Amino acid sequence: MSCLEIMPKLGLTMTEGILAKWHKREGDKIEKGEVLFEVETDKLTNEVEAKDSGIVRKILVEEGETVKCLVPVAVIAAENEDISNLLKEAGADEEGAPAEKAEEPKCVDTLEKAGIKNVVVVGGGPGGYIAAIRAAQLGNKVTLIENAELGGTCLNVGCIPTKTLLHSADVYSEIKDSRNLGIDVGEVSINWDNIQKRKKRITKRLVAGVKGLLSYNKVNVIKGFAKMETEKSILVTKKDGGTEKVVFDHAIISTGSLPFLPSIPGIDLEGVIDSTGALNLKSLPETIVIIGGGVIGIEFANLLSLFGKKVTVLEMLPFVLPSMDRQISNLIADKLSKRGVALNTGCKVTKIEREGNRLKVNFTKKAENLSVEAEKVLVVIGRQANIENIGLEEIGIKLEKGFICVDDHMKTNVKNIYAIGDCTGKIMLAHVASEQGVVAAENISGRSVKMDYKTVPCCVYVKPEIASVGLTEERAKEKGIDYKVGVFPMSANGKAMISKDSDGIVKVISDKKTEEILGVHIMAPRATDIIGEAALALRLEATLHEVITTVHPHPTISEAFKEAVLASQKRALNFVN
Repeated sequence: MSCLEIMPKLGLTMTEGILAKWHKREGDKIEKGEVLFEVETDKLTNEVEAKDSGIVRKILVEEGETVKCLVPVAVIAAENEDISNLLKEAGADEEGAPAEKAEEPKCVDTLEKAGIKNVVVVGGGPGGYIAAIRAAQLGNKVTLIENAELGGTCLNVGCIPTKTLLHSADVYSEIKDSRNLGIDVGEVSINWDNIQKRKKRITKRLVAGVKGLLSYNKVNVIKGFAKMETEKSILVTKKDGGTEKVVFDHAIISTGSLPFLPSIPGIDLEGVIDSTGALNLKSLPETIVIIGGGVIGIEFANLLSLFGKKVTVLEMLPFVLPSMDRQISNLIADKLSKRGVALNTGCKVTKIEREGNRLKVNFTKKAENLSVEAEKVLVVIGRQANIENIGLEEIGIKLEKGFICVDDHMKTNVKNIYAIGDCTGKIMLAHVASEQGVVAAENISGRSVKMDYKTVPCCVYVKPEIASVGLTEERAKEKGIDYKVGVFPMSANGKAMISKDSDGIVKVISDKKTEEILGVHIMAPRATDIIGEAALALRLEATLHEVITTVHPHPTISEAFKEAVLASQKRALNFVN
């Protein structure tokens, strides 16, 4: 007997669920009562059992998809049974087109409350959705306008998918080297399709989480392209061509950024991609040239080299990761070079040409004309504000070098309009955008809060990881600060040796007279996790003494931070001073 399996309604308030995991695949046998799939909501996770026995003939919904309750997700039938009528009933074709997806939740608070402000947020990335939630928490009526997917670049084509791929690359390299850990395994191969599916599942789950948070906080979400009409109104153009006017008291612009493509001849050739294209490659190229040795370029160089691909990096400056401490930059350059990455610094790309089925990148270095060929060319030399055609000039918002001008309260020159995130060009990081969103929302609600950039950490997801907060040694010299340095090598740290990643250091910069900590730079396993301690130390204006007298756990990477602080006073305990 054939049947349609549906997304169950697991509670009175449930309207949709995320199909988190299939326990069976197409073609698998299943018995009535056997677990078929798992469903997640913002409140629970449930296993769903099959209603009948048979063969899983069609799966209509991929893992990670959000589906309305009672919508068909699979067809169970006998092996040779005709299921065309069931597919038609499910709204799918013979190829098994996906079932209807849930519409984005819209919760509109129609009650007029005295003193409540109408706040509109343009852009639903990590700055925008956090600003919307905080504004709603403070009692405002909030509308969020997003033209693409909630979560913005970070969740959809940035931080989260990149780090998901990087984790797979890390695990792959560990398994390949497992014999040195005392574990013998067979042949190891890369299943790129499954890696991409996992990336998609994680992204969709996090995006669904954002939707749930906005719904819970009664934020009205409108899908469409926003354009400022006046200082008090926005016109939203929806994908079906319809429009909606949104009137507001205050607006927060959080439209993010887009990859910047320089005017290099041949940059529009097929096979030349940006970071978004790199995340969605149908297959891994055996060879690739990366133009740009900043954070994004070096992360992709790390990712692809861990997968065993031949990578060439071209960077205009004389060093990679120019924003990081130079000693750290040199260490990671050496690490990547040993892994086979060809790093070319101090060079300028002049042209990209097609040579058969390959791309040829021409560049100059020390007045010498050079070239390198590869299957793909990845261009990651920076990002630009995503503010074109949103009506900023029409209402008089001040721009500088293509970015929105704001003060430390995140205000623009138009008194009721704020801007946050990448479109301001301050520090283009997701966690900065989120904090700026909180600052803007609180100032709109009557508080007086300033954005403090002193304690913003920067993370680079390579192997081993890099994390930094505060002044670099180079910046301290520029500012004329009388400073001292403490360095502790990870080769003397037990946890780093256990992790087989002991090539890095922890470096602490402090004021020579007061011993206040001014900067911390780490290249070590889990550096991005432990940098929070250093950021807190800067926030509290901690001295070397205060870190020294804080007991750190053993064996951990974090104890290397204390040892670097001790080294500042020539009293490291686990390394010769």
